[in-house]
Amino acid sequence: MPLPKINILFQEAANTAILRGERGIVALILKDSVHNGANVYETSSDIPADLSTANKEQLQLALTGGVNPPLKLLVYILPTTAENYTDAQTYLEGSQWNYLAVPGISSADAASMATWLKGLRGTQNLRVKVVLPNAAADHEGIINFATDSIVIGGSTYSAANYCSRIAGILAGNPLSISSTFQVLSEVDDVPHLTNSQFDTAIDAGKLMLMNDGEKVKIARAVNSLTTTTADKGAAFKKIKLVDIMDMIYADIKKTTNDAYIGKLPNTYDNKCLLITAIRAYYESLENQQLLDRGKNSVDIDIAAQKTYLQSVGVDTSTMTDQQIKEANTGDKIFLSGPIKIVDAIEDFELKISI
Repeated sequence: MPLPKINILFQEAANTAILRGERGIVALILKDSVHNGANVYETSSDIPADLSTANKEQLQLALTGGVNPPLKLLVYILPTTAENYTDAQTYLEGSQWNYLAVPGISSADAASMATWLKGLRGTQNLRVKVVLPNAAADHEGIINFATDSIVIGGSTYSAANYCSRIAGILAGNPLSISSTFQVLSEVDDVPHLTNSQFDTAIDAGKLMLMNDGEKVKIARAVNSLTTTTADKGAAFKKIKLVDIMDMIYADIKKTTNDAYIGKLPNTYDNKCLLITAIRAYYESLENQQLLDRGKNSVDIDIAAQKTYLQSVGVDTSTMTDQQIKEANTGDKIFLSGPIKIVDAIEDFELKISI
């Protein structure tokens, strides 16, 4: 018996990938004496007039976006007397969003926020990101925005007070492009560095703004990850690629939970049908130029399945790979496989001989 529902859900997810990737959700944590708790703002006209001037400015910065404005802002407003961000964090753990910023956050609180975010992505498998000021977190989910002294008209902004703008850009740019060289037309100037200094900063996982002599733009759209491993290679340093990885992970997890887990017997045949559905999803993403054609696959993770079987007392010493694949794994599913994400053109060398 085929799995029509799960196939349809995967196809719907693939068909809407580009559309969903065009506009993400920005979460902000603010402090004010009014509108405490969770609020949703989609446009500038939704911003309450009685918020503080500083908070209204932060909301407007986030709504500016990049190629597109964010889909919406999910704003948790704490009382001005709040001593920590616990209430906001608790709310956000159960909400849907893509990028978080906390205007004016201190260095100590930024470090704590980074630890919290790592926990969300690690133990809770929530694929969300945060933009923090001058936070060398060495993690793909944390963007280390490290440009201070941002001049706009007669005002100068610190990195801590401009993270909302960066979060809005990253949420507003489609999955098909990188935020590298994204122009911030409102910015008049930023500190001038040499190319060597920019290279050093980028290698250190810093997202920097640069003045190219005509305009101010993002030097390179990287996150704070600097330490690569066999599981997390150089691709994990690029914001665009991590965004696509996160979307794929969330799509597969949601669709499998909604249409497979607890709905069908966890037999080998049904696992194979699930694998077929995921492969078809990958193929659709290849057609949308989000994945590199012919380089994406998924199958039963034999090593993980073998470890599980041993943990429940099954002697696997004489079992073949196929027998391990077909073995009963209770309510567990172990899948793995490589994917190759299509990158955006960022470095280009043109040689002309005349």
